[in-house]
Amino acid sequence: QVQLVESGGGLVQAGGSLRLSCAASGFIFSINAMGWYRQAPGKQRELVARITSLGNTNYADSVKGRFTISRDNAKNTVYLQMNSLKPEDTAVYYCNVPIQIGGTWGQGGTWGQGTQVTVSS
Repeated sequence: QVQLVESGGGLVQAGGSLRLSCAASGFIFSINAMGWYRQAPGKQRELVARITSLGNTNYADSVKGRFTISRDNAKNTVYLQMNSLKPEDTAVYYCNVPIQIGGTWGQGGTWGQGTQVTVSS
């Protein structure tokens, strides 16, 4: 059974930093891509960053240059380092095991409880 547990969220002032963690279990972590998504009030859930099993990364345009996704296969954990935070980064952040079908990435079926990130101006 896939389990994802996010942590590290909190309240931070604009310009500050946070590091999110997602502890994964129930599947072979090292051979799977991992992703971070976020959902702000009244908005759809969106991809923030994704890292493949080989360490290739991609980011939403809104976070490029500010956020860094990484993984530690020995700890079955994926991280999201968030720097230069802006009020518009306020959202609940979730990790996910994305799936790729025919070259197109999509969201996997399992979500954690999420972790709230609030950036004050």
